[in-house]
Amino acid sequence: MLSVSNLSVQFGKRILFDEVNVSFTQGNCYGIIGANGAGKSTFLKILAGDIDPTSGHVHLEPTKRMSILEQNHNAYDEFPVLETVVMGNKPLFAIKKEIDALYADYNDKNADRIGELQVEFEEMDGWNADSNAAALLSNLGISEEFHHMTMAEMDSKLKVRVLLVQALFGNPDVLIMDEPTNDLDYETIGWLENFLANYDNTVIVVSHDRHFLDSVCTHIADIDFGKINLFSGNYTFWYESSQLASRQRAQQNKKAEDKAKELQEFIQRFSANVAKSKQATSRKKMLEKLKVEDIKPSSRRYPAIIFEREREAGDQILNVDKLSASSEDGDQLFNNVNINLAKGDKVAIISRDSRATTAFYEIINGKKKATEGKFQWGVTTNQSYLPANNEEYFNENINLVDWLRQWAKTEEEREEVHIRGFLGKMLFSGEEALKKCTVLSGGEKVRCMLSRMMMLRANVLMLDEPTNHLDLESITAFNNSLKNFKGTVLFTTHDHEFAQTVANRIIELTPKGNIDRYSTFDEYMSDASIKEQRNKMYSVNS
Repeated sequence: MLSVSNLSVQFGKRILFDEVNVSFTQGNCYGIIGANGAGKSTFLKILAGDIDPTSGHVHLEPTKRMSILEQNHNAYDEFPVLETVVMGNKPLFAIKKEIDALYADYNDKNADRIGELQVEFEEMDGWNADSNAAALLSNLGISEEFHHMTMAEMDSKLKVRVLLVQALFGNPDVLIMDEPTNDLDYETIGWLENFLANYDNTVIVVSHDRHFLDSVCTHIADIDFGKINLFSGNYTFWYESSQLASRQRAQQNKKAEDKAKELQEFIQRFSANVAKSKQATSRKKMLEKLKVEDIKPSSRRYPAIIFEREREAGDQILNVDKLSASSEDGDQLFNNVNINLAKGDKVAIISRDSRATTAFYEIINGKKKATEGKFQWGVTTNQSYLPANNEEYFNENINLVDWLRQWAKTEEEREEVHIRGFLGKMLFSGEEALKKCTVLSGGEKVRCMLSRMMMLRANVLMLDEPTNHLDLESITAFNNSLKNFKGTVLFTTHDHEFAQTVANRIIELTPKGNIDRYSTFDEYMSDASIKEQRNKMYSVNS
């Protein structure tokens, strides 16, 4: 359906893609992965026709329609919401506009043309376009009262949903999405996962959300060394198989038949656990046909994130008593929150309003005053905090060695070799450690903050949206480190896999108190009684 032939992209002396040949076929969902800077977003822009390659070409089958998730959230501000959605099907919308224009200047000469257009419009199910668009909007939580507002009047988070509906509208033959889960809540992401898992056409997606990639992908397209290699299966299958292949490559003395048996058992295990969807049967057959030589080691570099504690905390960790907070414009973020943390708790702090979770962390870190209530840390605790916005830490124009040295406690820790050890674990080695902290990317800043947290050796970690800006390799390493950490963790994340595999307790902050359960994240989100309680605690009228 969509193919790329002999595609090369070069910026100056840097070669991003070198003679890439790849085809994307109907009924499959392709997750595009690669290290930061590998060219994932650039590749999607080339497929969409927004960027021309240096050489080679992209071919879309004739009569097939491509739809792209809009990245500019203000692009349709002057248009009503419903019309914005219908504009996602450009051929249909063009016919609609031409019919409207001809009727506005109706005469005998254009009557025949109107008739021709109406036949074509009917064949495209155009008469049901508004009702189909309205149904999709409602499915994503945008009620009818918003459908005739302009996009400029919409809240930024609702805008994101409208643009997602626009991309999905009209059943496009090829759907291209760059980070579609950004700014979506868990319920909306779940709806999108289910929609795409049962989608009959071609989907090509870039995402740092591993749970999303696992739920929807039939294939992984790995960008490495300027090439794109396709692998059957989802992200976890690609990751674990590439790790297994790397270990096997290191086992020079292991017999070839033993390696083959190990890999085949591994493939069979994953074949039995494919997601339930229309694609599941074909995905299972693909995995069963894989040969040992199809599994390749990855060249990815994973940071070594290891959180150690200076001392073990006692039984008293944190007590929060009737804590309340409001926003600057007077909105009640949370009210009457009561929490008693126990040693070893790994708590996902969640809320439908991200301002609430950020305010909670700022209060218990002494950066903001509560409206009411109090909190007290246990005397044996020492805390380390990773804020969602870390800009205040990177104002000085100093190199990374001097930057990290600011948090050294002893003369030994201030030594350059010691500092470089922590930076090296986060992939800042050699000259990289001498970069100025004012020129770092968002992902590099988060990795620096993690170096700082490792050096502080706290027994309580607080993390507000820690996976923002990180690549999949860093997220995976970070996730594994928190699973192994023996101390207490409070964290907020939109990464489903992170929440499910780290948290043993869920605390939700609402304008009417807090919900507190010892539970996995999936159990919490699927519990019908909790859903009912949550809806009441956010409801204005209850």
